[in-house]
Amino acid sequence: MWWARSHLRAALSLAAVPARGATPEGAARRELSARPAPQEPGMEYQDAVRMLNTLQTNASYLEQVKRERGDPQTQLEAMEVYLARSGLQVEDLDQLNIIHVTGTKGKGSTCAFTEHILRNYGLKTGFFSSPHLVQVRERIRINGQPISPELFTKHFWRLYHQLENTKDGSCVSMPAYFRFLTLMAFHVFLQEKVDLAVVEVGIGGAYDCTNIIRKPVVCGVSSLGIDHTSLLGDTVEKIAWQKGGIFKHGVPAFTVLQPEGPLAVLRDRAQQISCPLYLCPPLEALEEGGQPLTLGLEGEHQRSNAALALQLAHCWLQWRDHQGVGKLKVSRPSVPWPLPLAPVFQPTSHMRHGLRDTEWPGRTQVLRRGPLTWYLDGAHTTSSVQACVRWFRQSLQRSERPSCGPEVRVLLFNSTGDRDSAALLKLLQPCQFDYAVFCPNLTEVASTDNADQQNFMVTLDQVLLRCLQHQQHWSCLDEEQARRDLWRPSSLEPGGPAPLRLAPRGPRPCSSSSLVFSCISHALQWISQGRDPIFQPPSLPRGLLAHPTASNGASVLREATAIHVLVTGSLHLVGGVLKLLEPSLTQ
Repeated sequence: MWWARSHLRAALSLAAVPARGATPEGAARRELSARPAPQEPGMEYQDAVRMLNTLQTNASYLEQVKRERGDPQTQLEAMEVYLARSGLQVEDLDQLNIIHVTGTKGKGSTCAFTEHILRNYGLKTGFFSSPHLVQVRERIRINGQPISPELFTKHFWRLYHQLENTKDGSCVSMPAYFRFLTLMAFHVFLQEKVDLAVVEVGIGGAYDCTNIIRKPVVCGVSSLGIDHTSLLGDTVEKIAWQKGGIFKHGVPAFTVLQPEGPLAVLRDRAQQISCPLYLCPPLEALEEGGQPLTLGLEGEHQRSNAALALQLAHCWLQWRDHQGVGKLKVSRPSVPWPLPLAPVFQPTSHMRHGLRDTEWPGRTQVLRRGPLTWYLDGAHTTSSVQACVRWFRQSLQRSERPSCGPEVRVLLFNSTGDRDSAALLKLLQPCQFDYAVFCPNLTEVASTDNADQQNFMVTLDQVLLRCLQHQQHWSCLDEEQARRDLWRPSSLEPGGPAPLRLAPRGPRPCSSSSLVFSCISHALQWISQGRDPIFQPPSLPRGLLAHPTASNGASVLREATAIHVLVTGSLHLVGGVLKLLEPSLTQ
Protein backbone atom coordinates (compact mmCIF):
# COMPACT_ATOMS: atom_id res chain seq x y z
CA MET A 1 0.00 0.00 0.00
CA TRP A 2 2.90 2.38 0.67
CA TRP A 3 4.11 1.94 -2.90
CA ALA A 4 0.69 2.74 -4.27
CA ARG A 5 0.33 5.88 -2.16
CA SER A 6 3.78 7.14 -3.10
CA HIS A 7 3.07 6.39 -6.75
CA LEU A 8 -0.17 8.39 -6.57
CA ARG A 9 1.58 11.32 -4.87
CA ALA A 10 4.11 11.43 -7.70
CA ALA A 11 1.34 11.42 -10.26
CA LEU A 12 -0.56 14.08 -8.36
CA SER A 13 2.45 16.37 -8.54
CA LEU A 14 2.54 15.92 -12.31
CA ALA A 15 -1.17 16.49 -12.63
CA ALA A 16 -1.19 19.65 -10.52
CA VAL A 17 -4.05 18.43 -8.35
CA PRO A 18 -4.72 19.95 -4.89
CA ALA A 19 -1.83 20.38 -2.49
CA ARG A 20 -0.78 17.48 -0.25
CA GLY A 21 -3.37 16.85 2.41
CA ALA A 22 -6.25 18.14 0.38
CA THR A 23 -9.12 15.73 -0.33
CA PRO A 24 -11.94 15.84 -2.86
CA GLU A 25 -14.39 16.43 -0.03
CA GLY A 26 -12.34 19.19 1.60
CA ALA A 27 -11.04 20.87 -1.55
CA ALA A 28 -12.97 23.72 -3.05
CA ARG A 29 -15.10 22.55 -5.93
CA ARG A 30 -13.29 24.12 -8.86
CA GLU A 31 -15.39 23.96 -12.01
CA LEU A 32 -13.58 23.21 -15.27
CA SER A 33 -14.55 26.61 -16.64
CA ALA A 34 -16.21 29.55 -14.98
CA ARG A 35 -19.92 29.73 -15.69
CA PRO A 36 -20.67 32.83 -17.79
CA ALA A 37 -22.48 35.53 -15.88
CA PRO A 38 -25.99 36.41 -17.05
CA GLN A 39 -25.69 38.86 -19.90
CA GLU A 40 -27.70 40.42 -22.66
CA PRO A 41 -27.35 37.97 -25.56
CA GLY A 42 -24.99 39.16 -28.28
CA MET A 43 -24.53 37.79 -31.73
CA GLU A 44 -21.11 36.17 -31.23
CA TYR A 45 -20.69 32.42 -31.69
CA GLN A 46 -18.76 31.96 -28.44
CA ASP A 47 -21.47 33.86 -26.53
CA ALA A 48 -24.10 31.51 -27.95
CA VAL A 49 -22.07 28.42 -27.01
CA ARG A 50 -21.45 29.73 -23.50
CA MET A 51 -25.16 30.26 -23.02
CA LEU A 52 -25.84 26.78 -24.43
CA ASN A 53 -23.36 25.34 -21.92
CA THR A 54 -25.38 26.71 -19.00
CA LEU A 55 -28.04 24.16 -19.95
CA GLN A 56 -25.65 21.37 -18.94
CA THR A 57 -26.47 21.93 -15.28
CA ASN A 58 -29.88 23.57 -15.38
CA ALA A 59 -30.90 22.97 -11.75
CA SER A 60 -34.62 23.02 -12.40
CA TYR A 61 -34.15 20.56 -15.26
CA LEU A 62 -32.25 18.16 -12.98
CA GLU A 63 -35.14 18.28 -10.53
CA GLN A 64 -37.52 17.59 -13.41
CA VAL A 65 -35.46 14.57 -14.48
CA LYS A 66 -35.67 13.17 -10.97
CA ARG A 67 -39.46 13.45 -11.05
CA GLU A 68 -39.68 11.87 -14.52
CA ARG A 69 -37.21 9.05 -13.93
CA GLY A 70 -39.95 6.60 -12.94
CA ASP A 71 -41.87 7.28 -16.15
CA PRO A 72 -39.52 7.66 -19.14
CA GLN A 73 -42.48 8.24 -21.44
CA THR A 74 -42.91 11.58 -19.68
CA GLN A 75 -39.53 12.64 -21.06
CA LEU A 76 -40.76 12.19 -24.63
CA GLU A 77 -43.95 14.09 -23.82
CA ALA A 78 -41.86 16.91 -22.36
CA MET A 79 -39.82 17.00 -25.58
CA GLU A 80 -43.02 17.35 -27.61
CA VAL A 81 -44.02 20.29 -25.41
CA TYR A 82 -40.65 21.95 -26.06
CA LEU A 83 -41.10 21.33 -29.78
CA ALA A 84 -44.53 23.00 -29.69
CA ARG A 85 -43.18 25.95 -27.69
CA SER A 86 -40.44 26.34 -30.30
CA GLY A 87 -43.09 26.79 -32.99
CA LEU A 88 -43.18 23.29 -34.50
CA GLN A 89 -45.48 20.32 -34.30
CA VAL A 90 -44.41 16.67 -34.47
CA GLU A 91 -46.11 16.44 -37.88
CA ASP A 92 -43.72 19.10 -39.23
CA LEU A 93 -40.81 16.70 -38.81
CA ASP A 94 -42.35 14.39 -41.43
CA GLN A 95 -41.16 16.87 -44.07
CA LEU A 96 -37.53 16.00 -43.26
CA ASN A 97 -37.69 12.48 -44.76
CA ILE A 98 -35.63 11.18 -41.86
CA ILE A 99 -33.25 8.23 -41.63
CA HIS A 100 -33.14 7.37 -37.90
CA VAL A 101 -30.15 5.35 -36.67
CA THR A 102 -29.33 3.83 -33.28
CA GLY A 103 -26.86 1.25 -31.96
CA THR A 104 -24.07 0.90 -29.42
CA LYS A 105 -21.07 1.13 -31.71
CA GLY A 106 -20.78 2.30 -35.28
CA LYS A 107 -23.99 4.33 -35.47
CA GLY A 108 -22.08 7.55 -36.16
CA SER A 109 -19.96 5.91 -38.87
CA THR A 110 -23.10 4.34 -40.37
CA CYS A 111 -24.74 7.76 -40.49
CA ALA A 112 -21.63 9.30 -42.08
CA PHE A 113 -21.55 6.61 -44.80
CA THR A 114 -25.30 6.98 -45.43
CA GLU A 115 -25.19 10.77 -45.65
CA HIS A 116 -22.24 10.76 -48.04
CA ILE A 117 -23.85 8.17 -50.33
CA LEU A 118 -27.07 10.17 -50.65
CA ARG A 119 -25.21 13.46 -51.05
CA ASN A 120 -23.48 11.86 -54.04
CA TYR A 121 -26.89 11.63 -55.69
CA GLY A 122 -27.14 15.42 -55.65
CA LEU A 123 -29.47 15.51 -52.65
CA LYS A 124 -29.27 18.24 -50.03
CA THR A 125 -28.60 16.48 -46.75
CA GLY A 126 -28.93 17.32 -43.09
CA PHE A 127 -26.99 15.31 -40.51
CA PHE A 128 -27.45 15.47 -36.73
CA SER A 129 -24.86 13.60 -34.64
CA SER A 130 -23.22 13.60 -31.24
CA PRO A 131 -20.92 14.26 -29.55
CA HIS A 132 -18.86 16.95 -31.24
CA LEU A 133 -15.09 16.64 -31.39
CA VAL A 134 -13.88 20.24 -31.56
CA GLN A 135 -16.82 22.62 -32.07
CA VAL A 136 -20.44 22.09 -31.11
CA ARG A 137 -21.67 23.21 -34.54
CA GLU A 138 -20.24 19.92 -35.91
CA ARG A 139 -23.38 18.25 -34.55
CA ILE A 140 -25.58 19.98 -37.14
CA ARG A 141 -24.36 19.57 -40.72
CA ILE A 142 -25.69 20.63 -44.10
CA ASN A 143 -24.27 18.72 -47.07
CA GLY A 144 -21.63 17.16 -44.82
CA GLN A 145 -20.29 20.47 -43.50
CA PRO A 146 -20.88 21.86 -39.99
CA ILE A 147 -23.17 24.85 -40.11
CA SER A 148 -21.28 28.14 -40.03
CA PRO A 149 -20.72 30.03 -36.76
CA GLU A 150 -23.04 32.73 -38.08
CA LEU A 151 -25.84 30.28 -38.88
CA PHE A 152 -25.39 28.52 -35.53
CA THR A 153 -25.54 31.85 -33.69
CA LYS A 154 -28.64 33.01 -35.56
CA HIS A 155 -30.60 29.82 -34.97
CA PHE A 156 -29.45 29.47 -31.37
CA TRP A 157 -30.71 32.89 -30.24
CA ARG A 158 -33.89 32.59 -32.28
CA LEU A 159 -34.76 29.31 -30.53
CA TYR A 160 -33.56 30.51 -27.13
CA HIS A 161 -35.73 33.64 -27.22
CA GLN A 162 -38.74 31.68 -28.50
CA LEU A 163 -38.50 29.27 -25.56
CA GLU A 164 -37.98 32.13 -23.10
CA ASN A 165 -41.05 33.93 -24.41
CA THR A 166 -43.29 30.87 -24.10
CA LYS A 167 -42.40 29.77 -20.59
CA ASP A 168 -44.94 29.69 -17.79
CA GLY A 169 -45.06 28.46 -14.22
CA SER A 170 -46.00 24.91 -15.19
CA CYS A 171 -42.87 24.04 -17.16
CA VAL A 172 -39.11 24.42 -17.17
CA SER A 173 -38.19 27.34 -19.41
CA MET A 174 -35.25 25.67 -21.15
CA PRO A 175 -34.59 22.09 -22.23
CA ALA A 176 -31.28 20.49 -21.32
CA TYR A 177 -28.22 20.70 -23.58
CA PHE A 178 -28.88 17.73 -25.90
CA ARG A 179 -32.62 18.39 -26.13
CA PHE A 180 -31.95 22.01 -27.10
CA LEU A 181 -29.52 20.97 -29.85
CA THR A 182 -32.00 18.38 -31.14
CA LEU A 183 -34.72 21.04 -31.40
CA MET A 184 -32.27 23.41 -33.05
CA ALA A 185 -31.26 20.78 -35.62
CA PHE A 186 -34.90 20.26 -36.62
CA HIS A 187 -35.36 24.01 -37.08
CA VAL A 188 -32.16 24.34 -39.11
CA PHE A 189 -33.02 21.43 -41.40
CA LEU A 190 -36.54 22.71 -42.06
CA GLN A 191 -35.43 26.27 -42.74
CA GLU A 192 -32.56 25.11 -44.96
CA LYS A 193 -35.03 22.90 -46.88
CA VAL A 194 -32.96 19.73 -46.88
CA ASP A 195 -34.10 16.79 -49.00
CA LEU A 196 -33.48 14.40 -46.12
CA ALA A 197 -32.05 14.33 -42.60
CA VAL A 198 -29.88 11.59 -41.14
CA VAL A 199 -30.52 11.62 -37.38
CA GLU A 200 -28.30 9.74 -34.96
CA VAL A 201 -29.88 8.73 -31.65
CA GLY A 202 -28.22 10.21 -28.57
CA ILE A 203 -28.57 7.44 -25.97
CA GLY A 204 -30.74 4.34 -26.29
CA GLY A 205 -33.70 4.87 -28.55
CA ALA A 206 -37.11 4.35 -26.96
CA TYR A 207 -36.89 7.38 -24.68
CA ASP A 208 -34.22 9.37 -26.50
CA CYS A 209 -35.40 12.87 -27.33
CA THR A 210 -34.88 12.24 -31.07
CA ASN A 211 -37.65 9.63 -30.84
CA ILE A 212 -40.37 12.26 -31.17
CA ILE A 213 -39.85 11.52 -34.87
CA ARG A 214 -43.07 9.69 -35.74
CA LYS A 215 -42.66 8.90 -39.47
CA PRO A 216 -39.07 8.29 -40.52
CA VAL A 217 -38.51 6.87 -43.98
CA VAL A 218 -36.28 4.09 -42.65
CA CYS A 219 -34.56 3.09 -39.38
CA GLY A 220 -31.24 1.36 -38.71
CA VAL A 221 -29.63 -0.46 -35.77
CA SER A 222 -25.85 -0.86 -35.79
CA SER A 223 -23.90 -3.31 -33.63
CA LEU A 224 -25.17 -3.68 -30.05
CA GLY A 225 -23.11 -3.98 -26.89
CA ILE A 226 -22.89 -2.84 -23.28
CA ASP A 227 -22.86 0.93 -22.64
CA HIS A 228 -24.77 3.47 -20.53
CA THR A 229 -25.90 0.66 -18.23
CA SER A 230 -27.32 3.02 -15.61
CA LEU A 231 -29.80 4.33 -18.19
CA LEU A 232 -30.36 1.42 -20.56
CA GLY A 233 -29.89 -1.73 -18.49
CA ASP A 234 -27.08 -4.12 -17.63
CA THR A 235 -27.60 -6.78 -20.33
CA VAL A 236 -27.42 -6.59 -24.12
CA GLU A 237 -31.04 -7.81 -24.26
CA LYS A 238 -32.25 -4.89 -22.14
CA ILE A 239 -30.22 -2.50 -24.27
CA ALA A 240 -31.66 -4.06 -27.44
CA TRP A 241 -35.17 -3.38 -26.10
CA GLN A 242 -34.27 0.31 -25.73
CA LYS A 243 -32.69 0.50 -29.20
CA GLY A 244 -35.70 -1.19 -30.82
CA GLY A 245 -37.83 1.62 -29.44
CA ILE A 246 -37.18 3.67 -32.59
CA PHE A 247 -39.10 1.15 -34.76
CA LYS A 248 -42.33 2.54 -36.20
CA HIS A 249 -45.43 0.86 -37.62
CA GLY A 250 -44.96 0.10 -41.31
CA VAL A 251 -41.53 1.77 -41.50
CA PRO A 252 -38.78 -0.56 -42.78
CA ALA A 253 -35.83 -1.10 -40.44
CA PHE A 254 -32.47 -2.79 -40.93
CA THR A 255 -29.94 -4.25 -38.54
CA VAL A 256 -26.58 -5.96 -38.82
CA LEU A 257 -25.96 -9.47 -37.51
CA GLN A 258 -26.28 -9.43 -33.70
CA PRO A 259 -25.88 -12.08 -30.99
CA GLU A 260 -28.91 -14.36 -30.78
CA GLY A 261 -30.41 -12.84 -27.60
CA PRO A 262 -30.52 -9.16 -28.62
CA LEU A 263 -31.47 -10.07 -32.19
CA ALA A 264 -34.51 -11.92 -30.85
CA VAL A 265 -35.46 -8.85 -28.79
CA LEU A 266 -35.23 -6.62 -31.87
CA ARG A 267 -37.35 -9.09 -33.84
CA ASP A 268 -40.02 -9.18 -31.12
CA ARG A 269 -40.08 -5.39 -30.81
CA ALA A 270 -40.56 -5.09 -34.57
CA GLN A 271 -43.31 -7.72 -34.68
CA GLN A 272 -45.25 -6.06 -31.86
CA ILE A 273 -45.75 -2.88 -33.89
CA SER A 274 -45.74 -4.40 -37.40
CA CYS A 275 -42.38 -2.94 -38.34
CA PRO A 276 -40.74 -4.83 -41.24
CA LEU A 277 -37.24 -5.62 -39.93
CA TYR A 278 -34.51 -6.93 -42.23
CA LEU A 279 -31.05 -8.36 -41.63
CA CYS A 280 -28.26 -6.82 -43.70
CA PRO A 281 -26.26 -9.34 -45.72
CA PRO A 282 -22.50 -8.95 -45.31
CA LEU A 283 -20.68 -6.54 -47.57
CA GLU A 284 -19.10 -9.48 -49.40
CA ALA A 285 -22.52 -10.42 -50.79
CA LEU A 286 -22.82 -6.99 -52.45
CA GLU A 287 -19.31 -7.26 -53.89
CA GLU A 288 -19.92 -10.52 -55.76
CA GLY A 289 -19.57 -10.11 -59.49
CA GLY A 290 -18.14 -6.60 -59.15
CA GLN A 291 -15.16 -4.65 -57.91
CA PRO A 292 -14.40 -4.77 -54.17
CA LEU A 293 -15.79 -1.80 -52.27
CA THR A 294 -13.28 0.71 -50.91
CA LEU A 295 -14.16 2.40 -47.62
CA GLY A 296 -13.00 5.85 -46.53
CA LEU A 297 -12.91 4.67 -42.91
CA GLU A 298 -10.28 2.16 -41.81
CA GLY A 299 -10.90 -0.97 -39.77
CA GLU A 300 -12.55 -4.30 -40.52
CA HIS A 301 -15.52 -3.37 -38.31
CA GLN A 302 -16.41 -0.54 -40.70
CA ARG A 303 -17.55 -3.11 -43.27
CA SER A 304 -20.57 -3.90 -41.09
CA ASN A 305 -21.38 -0.18 -40.82
CA ALA A 306 -21.01 0.24 -44.59
CA ALA A 307 -23.31 -2.72 -45.27
CA LEU A 308 -26.01 -1.14 -43.09
CA ALA A 309 -25.48 2.28 -44.71
CA LEU A 310 -25.95 0.81 -48.19
CA GLN A 311 -29.28 -0.73 -47.18
CA LEU A 312 -30.49 2.50 -45.56
CA ALA A 313 -29.54 4.59 -48.60
CA HIS A 314 -30.97 2.01 -51.04
CA CYS A 315 -34.26 1.86 -49.12
CA TRP A 316 -34.52 5.68 -48.95
CA LEU A 317 -33.91 5.97 -52.70
CA GLN A 318 -36.57 3.32 -53.39
CA TRP A 319 -39.00 5.24 -51.19
CA ARG A 320 -38.25 8.49 -53.02
CA ASP A 321 -38.76 6.89 -56.41
CA HIS A 322 -41.97 5.10 -55.42
CA GLN A 323 -43.14 7.20 -52.45
CA GLY A 324 -43.51 4.13 -50.28
CA VAL A 325 -45.60 2.13 -52.75
CA GLY A 326 -44.94 -1.60 -52.78
CA LYS A 327 -42.99 -3.92 -50.54
CA LEU A 328 -39.24 -4.25 -50.27
CA LYS A 329 -37.94 -7.18 -52.29
CA VAL A 330 -36.08 -9.48 -49.89
CA SER A 331 -33.37 -12.05 -50.55
CA ARG A 332 -34.06 -15.77 -50.31
CA PRO A 333 -31.19 -17.34 -48.38
CA SER A 334 -30.33 -21.01 -48.86
CA VAL A 335 -30.17 -21.48 -45.08
CA PRO A 336 -32.71 -20.25 -42.50
CA TRP A 337 -32.05 -16.87 -40.89
CA PRO A 338 -33.71 -15.35 -37.82
CA LEU A 339 -34.90 -12.40 -39.94
CA PRO A 340 -35.67 -11.82 -43.62
CA LEU A 341 -32.50 -10.90 -45.48
CA ALA A 342 -32.37 -7.44 -47.03
CA PRO A 343 -31.91 -7.21 -50.81
CA VAL A 344 -28.60 -8.10 -52.39
CA PHE A 345 -27.93 -5.52 -55.11
CA GLN A 346 -25.02 -4.14 -57.08
CA PRO A 347 -23.94 -0.83 -55.51
CA THR A 348 -24.12 2.04 -57.99
CA SER A 349 -21.16 4.28 -58.77
CA HIS A 350 -22.70 6.95 -56.50
CA MET A 351 -22.77 4.43 -53.66
CA ARG A 352 -19.21 3.29 -54.31
CA HIS A 353 -17.85 6.81 -54.40
CA GLY A 354 -19.86 7.74 -51.31
CA LEU A 355 -18.33 4.89 -49.30
CA ARG A 356 -14.85 5.62 -50.63
CA ASP A 357 -14.94 9.35 -49.89
CA THR A 358 -16.55 9.22 -46.45
CA GLU A 359 -14.61 11.01 -43.73
CA TRP A 360 -15.54 10.79 -40.08
CA PRO A 361 -12.81 12.32 -37.89
CA GLY A 362 -11.83 10.62 -34.67
CA ARG A 363 -12.84 7.15 -35.82
CA THR A 364 -9.96 4.92 -36.99
CA GLN A 365 -8.16 8.07 -38.12
CA VAL A 366 -4.43 8.20 -38.78
CA LEU A 367 -2.23 11.32 -38.80
CA ARG A 368 1.38 10.89 -39.92
CA ARG A 369 3.71 13.65 -38.73
CA GLY A 370 7.43 13.03 -39.22
CA PRO A 371 8.52 10.32 -36.76
CA LEU A 372 5.11 10.45 -35.06
CA THR A 373 2.04 8.54 -36.17
CA TRP A 374 -1.16 9.35 -34.30
CA TYR A 375 -3.92 6.71 -34.29
CA LEU A 376 -7.21 8.28 -33.20
CA ASP A 377 -10.29 6.25 -32.34
CA GLY A 378 -13.02 7.24 -29.89
CA ALA A 379 -13.79 3.64 -28.88
CA HIS A 380 -15.32 3.59 -25.40
CA THR A 381 -17.11 0.23 -25.05
CA THR A 382 -15.75 -3.29 -24.71
CA SER A 383 -16.65 -4.29 -28.25
CA SER A 384 -15.48 -1.04 -29.83
CA VAL A 385 -12.14 -1.16 -27.99
CA GLN A 386 -11.66 -4.74 -29.21
CA ALA A 387 -12.23 -3.48 -32.76
CA CYS A 388 -9.86 -0.58 -32.11
CA VAL A 389 -7.10 -2.96 -30.96
CA ARG A 390 -7.50 -5.08 -34.09
CA TRP A 391 -7.30 -1.98 -36.29
CA PHE A 392 -4.27 -0.57 -34.44
CA ARG A 393 -2.32 -3.83 -34.59
CA GLN A 394 -3.15 -4.37 -38.25
CA SER A 395 -2.06 -0.79 -39.00
CA LEU A 396 1.24 -1.39 -37.25
CA GLN A 397 1.81 -4.56 -39.22
CA ARG A 398 1.28 -2.63 -42.46
CA SER A 399 3.52 0.29 -41.45
CA GLU A 400 7.13 0.48 -42.54
CA ARG A 401 9.55 -0.78 -39.91
CA PRO A 402 12.42 1.59 -39.11
CA SER A 403 15.70 0.27 -40.48
CA CYS A 404 17.54 1.39 -37.37
CA GLY A 405 16.82 3.04 -34.06
CA PRO A 406 14.18 2.35 -31.42
CA GLU A 407 10.44 2.27 -32.06
CA VAL A 408 8.17 3.44 -29.23
CA ARG A 409 4.47 2.82 -28.63
CA VAL A 410 2.43 5.17 -26.45
CA LEU A 411 -1.15 4.88 -25.21
CA LEU A 412 -3.07 8.08 -24.47
CA PHE A 413 -6.28 7.11 -22.67
CA ASN A 414 -9.22 8.44 -20.72
CA SER A 415 -12.63 7.04 -19.89
CA THR A 416 -15.63 8.78 -18.35
CA GLY A 417 -19.08 8.05 -16.95
CA ASP A 418 -19.99 4.62 -15.62
CA ARG A 419 -17.70 2.71 -17.99
CA ASP A 420 -15.43 -0.04 -16.65
CA SER A 421 -12.02 1.46 -17.45
CA ALA A 422 -10.16 -1.55 -15.97
CA ALA A 423 -11.86 -3.85 -18.48
CA LEU A 424 -11.09 -1.47 -21.37
CA LEU A 425 -7.43 -1.14 -20.37
CA LYS A 426 -7.06 -4.92 -20.13
CA LEU A 427 -8.15 -5.18 -23.76
CA LEU A 428 -5.43 -2.70 -24.75
CA GLN A 429 -2.58 -4.64 -23.12
CA PRO A 430 -1.78 -6.88 -26.13
CA CYS A 431 -0.65 -3.74 -28.00
CA GLN A 432 2.50 -3.75 -25.82
CA PHE A 433 2.80 -0.07 -25.09
CA ASP A 434 6.07 1.30 -23.75
CA TYR A 435 4.28 4.19 -22.05
CA ALA A 436 0.70 4.70 -20.91
CA VAL A 437 -0.41 8.32 -20.50
CA PHE A 438 -3.64 9.42 -18.82
CA CYS A 439 -5.23 12.87 -18.80
CA PRO A 440 -8.69 14.48 -18.53
CA ASN A 441 -10.64 15.55 -21.61
CA LEU A 442 -9.35 19.12 -21.22
CA THR A 443 -7.25 20.73 -23.92
CA GLU A 444 -5.82 23.16 -21.37
CA VAL A 445 -6.02 23.37 -17.58
CA ALA A 446 -8.06 26.55 -17.99
CA SER A 447 -10.23 26.53 -21.13
CA THR A 448 -12.29 29.68 -20.52
CA ASP A 449 -11.30 31.01 -23.94
CA ASN A 450 -12.99 28.12 -25.75
CA ALA A 451 -16.63 27.58 -24.92
CA ASP A 452 -16.83 24.47 -27.13
CA GLN A 453 -14.63 22.58 -24.66
CA GLN A 454 -16.49 23.58 -21.49
CA ASN A 455 -18.08 20.95 -19.24
CA PHE A 456 -19.99 22.01 -16.15
CA MET A 457 -20.92 18.48 -15.09
CA VAL A 458 -17.66 17.63 -13.29
CA THR A 459 -14.88 19.34 -11.34
CA LEU A 460 -11.15 19.28 -12.01
CA ASP A 461 -10.65 17.23 -8.83
CA GLN A 462 -13.04 14.56 -10.06
CA VAL A 463 -11.53 14.12 -13.51
CA LEU A 464 -7.96 14.00 -12.19
CA LEU A 465 -8.82 11.39 -9.58
CA ARG A 466 -10.48 9.35 -12.34
CA CYS A 467 -7.20 9.50 -14.31
CA LEU A 468 -5.29 8.30 -11.26
CA GLN A 469 -7.67 5.35 -11.03
CA HIS A 470 -6.88 4.52 -14.67
CA GLN A 471 -3.19 4.62 -13.80
CA GLN A 472 -3.71 2.28 -10.84
CA HIS A 473 -5.62 -0.17 -13.03
CA TRP A 474 -2.86 -0.09 -15.64
CA SER A 475 -0.13 -0.70 -13.04
CA CYS A 476 -2.03 -3.68 -11.60
CA LEU A 477 -2.49 -5.13 -15.08
CA ASP A 478 1.21 -4.66 -15.78
CA GLU A 479 2.15 -6.47 -12.58
CA GLU A 480 -0.15 -9.37 -13.46
CA GLN A 481 1.36 -9.55 -16.93
CA ALA A 482 4.89 -9.51 -15.52
CA ARG A 483 4.06 -12.43 -13.21
CA ARG A 484 2.62 -14.39 -16.13
CA ASP A 485 5.71 -13.65 -18.24
CA LEU A 486 7.95 -15.19 -15.56
CA TRP A 487 6.32 -18.57 -16.18
CA ARG A 488 5.89 -18.22 -19.93
CA PRO A 489 8.28 -20.39 -22.01
CA SER A 490 10.86 -18.40 -23.95
CA SER A 491 9.90 -20.00 -27.27
CA LEU A 492 6.82 -21.61 -28.69
CA GLU A 493 6.56 -25.17 -29.90
CA PRO A 494 6.41 -25.56 -33.68
CA GLY A 495 2.82 -25.30 -34.81
CA GLY A 496 1.74 -23.77 -31.49
CA PRO A 497 -0.46 -20.68 -31.17
CA ALA A 498 0.98 -17.42 -32.47
CA PRO A 499 2.13 -14.92 -29.85
CA LEU A 500 0.35 -11.63 -29.28
CA ARG A 501 3.48 -9.64 -30.11
CA LEU A 502 3.43 -7.94 -33.47
CA ALA A 503 7.15 -8.08 -34.25
CA PRO A 504 10.42 -7.93 -32.33
CA ARG A 505 11.29 -4.38 -31.39
CA GLY A 506 14.45 -4.96 -29.40
CA PRO A 507 14.72 -4.81 -25.63
CA ARG A 508 11.78 -3.33 -23.77
CA PRO A 509 10.94 -3.04 -20.08
CA CYS A 510 9.00 -5.90 -18.51
CA SER A 511 6.19 -3.43 -17.89
CA SER A 512 5.21 -0.09 -19.38
CA SER A 513 5.67 3.17 -17.50
CA SER A 514 2.65 5.37 -16.84
CA LEU A 515 2.08 9.07 -16.27
CA VAL A 516 -0.85 11.34 -15.47
CA PHE A 517 -1.02 14.87 -16.88
CA SER A 518 -3.47 17.61 -15.98
CA CYS A 519 -4.57 18.33 -19.57
CA ILE A 520 -4.26 17.10 -23.13
CA SER A 521 -1.82 19.84 -24.13
CA HIS A 522 0.73 18.80 -21.50
CA ALA A 523 0.34 15.14 -22.45
CA LEU A 524 0.92 15.89 -26.14
CA GLN A 525 3.91 18.08 -25.36
CA TRP A 526 5.55 15.25 -23.45
CA ILE A 527 4.71 12.61 -26.08
CA SER A 528 5.78 14.65 -29.11
CA GLN A 529 8.88 16.28 -27.59
CA GLY A 530 8.66 19.04 -30.19
CA ARG A 531 8.91 16.53 -33.05
CA ASP A 532 5.41 17.04 -34.48
CA PRO A 533 5.83 19.66 -37.26
CA ILE A 534 2.35 21.14 -36.68
CA PHE A 535 1.89 20.86 -32.91
CA GLN A 536 4.54 23.29 -31.70
CA PRO A 537 3.62 24.77 -28.30
CA PRO A 538 5.85 27.63 -27.12
CA SER A 539 7.62 25.74 -24.32
CA LEU A 540 7.23 22.86 -21.89
CA PRO A 541 5.73 24.00 -18.57
CA ARG A 542 8.17 24.11 -15.70
CA GLY A 543 8.13 20.89 -13.70
CA LEU A 544 6.70 18.76 -16.53
CA LEU A 545 9.82 16.58 -16.50
CA ALA A 546 10.33 16.55 -12.73
CA HIS A 547 9.11 12.97 -12.35
CA PRO A 548 11.81 10.36 -13.19
CA THR A 549 9.50 8.48 -15.55
CA ALA A 550 8.75 11.70 -17.42
CA SER A 551 12.41 12.69 -17.61
CA ASN A 552 13.71 9.29 -18.73
CA GLY A 553 10.83 8.81 -21.15
CA ALA A 554 11.47 12.20 -22.73
CA SER A 555 14.98 11.08 -23.65
CA VAL A 556 13.64 7.86 -25.18
CA LEU A 557 11.02 9.75 -27.20
CA ARG A 558 13.55 12.27 -28.49
CA GLU A 559 15.80 9.47 -29.77
CA ALA A 560 13.08 7.18 -31.18
CA THR A 561 13.04 6.58 -34.92
CA ALA A 562 9.29 5.97 -34.90
CA ILE A 563 6.64 6.84 -32.29
CA HIS A 564 3.19 5.24 -32.59
CA VAL A 565 0.54 6.90 -30.40
CA LEU A 566 -2.93 5.36 -29.91
CA VAL A 567 -5.50 7.84 -28.56
CA THR A 568 -8.66 6.09 -27.40
CA GLY A 569 -11.21 5.55 -24.61
CA SER A 570 -13.25 8.70 -25.18
CA LEU A 571 -14.47 10.69 -28.18
CA HIS A 572 -14.08 13.84 -26.11
CA LEU A 573 -10.40 13.00 -25.55
CA VAL A 574 -9.94 12.40 -29.27
CA GLY A 575 -11.66 15.72 -30.00
CA GLY A 576 -9.31 17.59 -27.67
CA VAL A 577 -6.30 15.96 -29.33
CA LEU A 578 -7.59 16.84 -32.80
CA LYS A 579 -8.12 20.45 -31.72
CA LEU A 580 -4.40 20.72 -30.96
CA LEU A 581 -3.03 18.57 -33.79
CA GLU A 582 -5.33 19.99 -36.48
CA PRO A 583 -5.78 23.73 -35.76
CA SER A 584 -7.72 24.14 -39.02
CA LEU A 585 -10.67 22.34 -37.39
CA THR A 586 -11.26 25.34 -35.11
CA GLN A 587 -11.39 27.84 -37.98
